[in-house]
Amino acid sequence: MPEMNMLHAINEALSIAMQTNERTVIFGEDVGHFGGVFRATSGLQEKFGRDRCFNTPLTEQGIAGFANGLASNGMNAVAEIQFADYIFPAFDQIVNESAKFRYRSGNEFDVGGLTFRTPYGGGIAGGHYHSQSPEAYFTQTPGLKVVVPRNPQQAKGLLLAAIRDPNPVIFFEPKRLYRASVGEVPAGDYEIELGKAEVVKQGKDITLVAWGAQMEIVEKAAARAEAEGISCEIIDLRTLSPWDEDTIAASVKKTGRLLINHEAPLTGGFAGEIAATIQESCFLHLESPISRVCGLDTPYPLIHEKEYMPDELKTFEAIKASMAF
Repeated sequence: MPEMNMLHAINEALSIAMQTNERTVIFGEDVGHFGGVFRATSGLQEKFGRDRCFNTPLTEQGIAGFANGLASNGMNAVAEIQFADYIFPAFDQIVNESAKFRYRSGNEFDVGGLTFRTPYGGGIAGGHYHSQSPEAYFTQTPGLKVVVPRNPQQAKGLLLAAIRDPNPVIFFEPKRLYRASVGEVPAGDYEIELGKAEVVKQGKDITLVAWGAQMEIVEKAAARAEAEGISCEIIDLRTLSPWDEDTIAASVKKTGRLLINHEAPLTGGFAGEIAATIQESCFLHLESPISRVCGLDTPYPLIHEKEYMPDELKTFEAIKASMAF
């Protein structure tokens, strides 16, 4: 299998989606000849033409409204929001229109062919307007799927599945991994099922759950724990909505402990939803309180980025505390 970085894998997925469905169109700010601010759409306008990969004005609300219109008319619309921090002007269109289009029409109409791609997260010294992780805002909205990949192989398969899913999907891409994450990626067309978590590593003492760029963090923390004789089971959630409760519950019933790591702030983060659900289904199996290692409840700080991040050392200390409870 060829090796490539995450950007290349995403670009391949977009190219395959356009090749296999002539109704697939890609649009957003600077995605045309320029190839997007991170070059994720590089070469697609040259390959498929200006009517299938094109720039929009700098208006996220307009991009989302236009995407809803295209998708409601049967197009496979792939809209790029340049940074996840900029998705908020489009919030009303996504939450009140994209998510509810099928429901309010009694399944007469839908925008199921709609996918929003957007890079999220910190670690690139982007400050408070280019580093946020807003995934939890959308997980409380029935009618949307929320997906986050951890590496190039996952990104390609999950993005193809998201584009072809009969529901609107928000696909959050961990931008600090765009060029840093390199791995083998199957050639050609393949999909990874949405709504299914993956047990990345088997263990017996504690379950570690994360998604996106934080998977690398929990893997490093688990390596530290293993050196001290603590066996960690690692799960990549992959899809946050709908999320795979069964896989996590089965793991926690085996290990008796759960730690959830995400980059978004602690309060209102998706870790709280996981913790509440798992304590209901696994209460009598728990050997210690469920732990959350998350970002701070502050705007994302530029100068204090290292202090903000839920890194491997914070995660390692939380693992030890859970084991010692």
